[in-house]
Amino acid sequence: MPFRQWLHAPSRSLALFVVATVVPAAAVAWLSWRLLEQDRALEDQRVQERLEHVADLVAAELDRRLSAIEADPLALNAQLPDDALVVQFRSDKIEVRPPGRLLYFPHLPQPEAPPAGIFADGEALEFRRKDYGKAIEAYRGLARAKNPLIRAEALVRLARTLRKAGQEQQALVVYEELTSLGSVPVGGVPAGLLGRLASCVLLKELGRQQELTRAAAALDDDLRRARWPVDRAAYKFYTQEARHHLEGSPEEAKLQTSLALAVVVESLWREWQSIQAGEGAPRGRRSIRAQDRSVLAIWNSSARGLAALVAGPGFVDSQWRGVWEAHGVKLSLADPAGHPFLEQRAEPGRPQAVRTAGEAGLPWTLRVASAGGSAGVVQLAARRRTMLAGLVLMGLVVVIAGYSIARATTRELAVARLQSDFVSAVSHEFRSPLTSMRHLTELLEGEIVTNADRRRQYYSMLGRETRRLHRLVESLLNFGRMEAGKLVYRFEQLDPSEAVGGVVGEFREEVSPPHRIELSSNGPLPPIQADREALGRALWNLLDNAVKYSPHGEAVEVRLTGENGGLTIAVRDHGLGIPALEQKEIFRKFVRGTASRSAGVKGTGIGLAIVQHIVKAHHGEVRLESEPGRGSTFTIVLPAGGENRKA
Repeated sequence: MPFRQWLHAPSRSLALFVVATVVPAAAVAWLSWRLLEQDRALEDQRVQERLEHVADLVAAELDRRLSAIEADPLALNAQLPDDALVVQFRSDKIEVRPPGRLLYFPHLPQPEAPPAGIFADGEALEFRRKDYGKAIEAYRGLARAKNPLIRAEALVRLARTLRKAGQEQQALVVYEELTSLGSVPVGGVPAGLLGRLASCVLLKELGRQQELTRAAAALDDDLRRARWPVDRAAYKFYTQEARHHLEGSPEEAKLQTSLALAVVVESLWREWQSIQAGEGAPRGRRSIRAQDRSVLAIWNSSARGLAALVAGPGFVDSQWRGVWEAHGVKLSLADPAGHPFLEQRAEPGRPQAVRTAGEAGLPWTLRVASAGGSAGVVQLAARRRTMLAGLVLMGLVVVIAGYSIARATTRELAVARLQSDFVSAVSHEFRSPLTSMRHLTELLEGEIVTNADRRRQYYSMLGRETRRLHRLVESLLNFGRMEAGKLVYRFEQLDPSEAVGGVVGEFREEVSPPHRIELSSNGPLPPIQADREALGRALWNLLDNAVKYSPHGEAVEVRLTGENGGLTIAVRDHGLGIPALEQKEIFRKFVRGTASRSAGVKGTGIGLAIVQHIVKAHHGEVRLESEPGRGSTFTIVLPAGGENRKA
């Protein structure tokens, strides 16, 4: 095959398109992607270098601020969040700022005691004589003393005696008065704490559940707020008692933080004792694990005692957030064991810079990650979006072009196949009458037929075949004019019965038995504006198809009906029928149904296309009702009136 012919072959257009367009487009896309990946790697390197620099700056600034606190924790004047406190240990007491922040103290001074023997008379009346009335009077007198230590001890004894005397309500009143004395020690226990717990015990004995619940809740709340100075053992005991009456109130996260602070203060107390023994570090900073959380401890000791800051992540976040936010980064801190102290989650996959506790001189391992996109990252994202948009656009162009070429190629191949079938069909249609005409002519020229009747019969057959050939040629010529838009229709007013009847009559003469053509009408028919020759050609094609696809002996019915001032011409056969999927396709040029090809029925494939073209020129439509095996009905619907039109 010559190269030029091979190049223009429809079946190779798509392959040429792929080679000429898709392959270069894919190469450009791959190179663009590689370039973008290199650009991204370079930008990641720049971001990493910046994060390393920022990590050094943040570590240095945090070290400076920690060192300032370490020099003098008491000089910290900032308002402390809930998870931070400043504590000072002295030889005679422990001071906490803000007050009430420490749940329990690691050490309490020896409590004062009331004068010895001051309660001897009342206790003698209470225990030896069992004279509760006089004992109550004795204790009431002491409960009015100015010394709070005497008052507190007297109120404890008074409430106890009232309970023995069966005056429980009066005992509850005394316990309330005892509670109001607050931190005044009674046997080393704050009077307020003792009064709260004693009220709970008495209310439980009396079965007054609602009041018991309120009293236990008040006791638990006071313990959480560190209303009274207690040691660790007392705090745990009274907390358990309060929770027991509350039927096991769950511990909150805030309480766990407060407990962690108390545990760390207790650890610092032991550190101070070691310092006094000449063994501990006089100053330092450390992350201590307590209550499943990490707590920062910074301390400094002097001759006056030990001062320390004990703080959780809330302190670091609220006081020093600006250190890392100024650089546009997120910070995460973890103690040397890897437990998180402060965690600001960065997006997965973002670069990070890490400084260990040893490298940074901090009590934590420090991680710095970018908080948002840098200018380079934003530009990279913009370039990537532009490239992706370009690739998508290129892909769409390739897909659309490929689809268009594939569709055009498919159509061209289909048309070529249809045209080939058409040429074959037309050749056969021409060959059949020409063969008959040649045979008849040879018989007549050779004077082989001498009988006059037989000669007239041959002349009649010769004329029929000539008219058949003429109609075929005219159909092809008219179809060409229709396709070119050069066919002129000459409209005139026609009587439907006369026009249709004439065509049916001529067709009967051309069709040999056993086919029967039955013509009927329904009532009066309106005159129509139509081209007699064109309308006759359309009706002839329908009749010709009906005869071709009908079995021998079946009648073809033609029915005229007036409809909405117009006319319908229905041609019904009882032949092969047409599948629903093919009923629209058969009106296209060169298209023939599968049933006709299977049955070996010959035809050109342009008959129905001509019918539709003619009917459309008359402003009408062609309707089809068909079912395989039960025949078909083609109906020409013509409107009332008409006008001249060039098709």
